[in-house]
Amino acid sequence: MAGWGAGVYGDALDGVLEVRSAYVDVDSGVFLLHARIEYPMNPGIRDALRDGVTLTFDLDTRVERERRFWFNASIVDLTLRRELAYHAVTDRYVVRDVRSGEQVNFPTLEEALAYLGKVDGWPILVEPQLGGGSYVVSVRAGVRRGQLPASLRVLLFWTNDWHRESEWYSWSLPV
Repeated sequence: MAGWGAGVYGDALDGVLEVRSAYVDVDSGVFLLHARIEYPMNPGIRDALRDGVTLTFDLDTRVERERRFWFNASIVDLTLRRELAYHAVTDRYVVRDVRSGEQVNFPTLEEALAYLGKVDGWPILVEPQLGGGSYVVSVRAGVRRGQLPASLRVLLFWTNDWHRESEWYSWSLPV
């Protein structure tokens, strides 16, 4: 564990972090977000999870009304937050939705990251929130260190190396 804290810890989020695609469809007046995200996958992440570190995966979503001579007006600013942890007793990776508390278990880290990278039908907006005009939807993925086990909190209290965000992925919303 000492080697992990000193060397791999700072580089564990190396790799691709990108929103590959995203779109919105409308069902009964509710705008539903669908997105595909690629998260970094490397031995450092696996080791950190097995040592008790929890990782938090955020999907930030903004809907803005475009204005010609001023800053865009914010209509919606939401975050889908999920946590990934390793459960040593069951040898499973656990993904938990922070808001609902719903948990899903996976036998491999690859399967857990694939699940985290697929968002289907997340409600972000209802039709009455939109008036006239043009709108832009933007999505950004992020990953950061969540909770640390007590033994690591003392050693790593000063570091914030585990925080990365993708570029914004934006498109016009057809209304």
